[in-house]
Amino acid sequence: MALIAAGLSHRTAPVAIRERVAIAPHEAGAFLAHVLEETGAREAAVLSTCNRTEIYLMEGERDGAAAVWRALSARLGSDVTAYGYVWRDRDAVRHLYRVAAGMDSMILGEMQIHGQVRDAWELCRQASGPALNRLFQSGLLVASRVHHETALGRGAASVSSAAVQLAKKIFGSLQGRRAMVLGAGEMADVALECLVHEGVRAAIVANRTYERAAELAARHGAQALHYEQCWGRLAEVDLLLCSTAAPRPIVAREQVEPALRVRGDAPLCIVDIAVPRDVMVDVGTLHNVFLYDLDDLQAVVSTNLARRREELPAAEVIVATEVEQYWHWLAGLAAVPVLKLFRSQMEQVREAELAHAMRKLGHLAPDDQHAVEHFSRALMNKFLHDPSVRLRAASANGRGLAIVDALRYLFALDEADGPGDVPPAVAPESEER
Repeated sequence: MALIAAGLSHRTAPVAIRERVAIAPHEAGAFLAHVLEETGAREAAVLSTCNRTEIYLMEGERDGAAAVWRALSARLGSDVTAYGYVWRDRDAVRHLYRVAAGMDSMILGEMQIHGQVRDAWELCRQASGPALNRLFQSGLLVASRVHHETALGRGAASVSSAAVQLAKKIFGSLQGRRAMVLGAGEMADVALECLVHEGVRAAIVANRTYERAAELAARHGAQALHYEQCWGRLAEVDLLLCSTAAPRPIVAREQVEPALRVRGDAPLCIVDIAVPRDVMVDVGTLHNVFLYDLDDLQAVVSTNLARRREELPAAEVIVATEVEQYWHWLAGLAAVPVLKLFRSQMEQVREAELAHAMRKLGHLAPDDQHAVEHFSRALMNKFLHDPSVRLRAASANGRGLAIVDALRYLFALDEADGPGDVPPAVAPESEER
């Protein structure tokens, strides 16, 4: 019952590869059913985001990693193993815990991955079982501990989140504020998502290609405008976020000043995350206009990422502690069926020997025969009591797996397994590919 995590991520594969092997939610069921059939594994789960596609298995009789590579290579249309990695046993547990806590993310400490791990667990419940259910559930708890007991996720660590943070310095809160976004690319998309998350009441998206503006607006419950209409609505908003691909500035004093006359003393925050910049520098000199560009945002991001990196040792301690707790639990889970098999096999031996003895003791009275049968059962239970107690105790302190393997070998329990019987103990740990 070896635990493995096999897949690829932003650390090992470019986006052109990641997007081709990504597994959509509606594909997960069929994909996992195929992997389970190929590997003979008892449990499986998949975590697929824009930055990673990973398959978790309680490995069966066949090589789980090889089956994962075949399945992902089929999606890619070529061999995927050069982009992949495999984590086994404790390392696989540690990996998922670090992923869930944002410690393996492109942006250190980001918490969006927490929800993605939760959604993956819910999506894969039919293909998972007690071991993976406990793994994902404990992974979410680890992420919550890291989030609340360290500062790993505090402070903006992306350009879009930094833009929101700077806007909050002006207004205190964005709850109920109005925003306008110029542009409809990826940065505008992420920024709009951040704004909506912070409680922006109404958002406007303007773009030279209206269809793209409409698509982005629909995704976030905003209003789309034709580019030429946006200047007439500037007086209505508190925040203007600019993220176009224009080759030269498109926001000048003459577009902003009429809106300021209508706004009175209400401040206007302008965040320019475009390269080249969308906003003329002199716009920032206007009264009650607060202009931030990419350099301002990068300074915020760099400072916050440095602070987050300082929190990594504390987060690693939490992860290490929780890995051992899970591993001890898993060791106990492996010991229980083996112990049942051990006792069952000893019971078969007892019954066979008792039947053999009774053929020679047929002259005994029924009460005497019952006494012999009771004696054989009591003797067996006496013999099995201490090994059973010690095996459970060893499982509780993390030494159970080696003893389970020894028990299997000494009493030939593997030879007693039939198809679909008790799985073998968790395999020894191995290093990353």
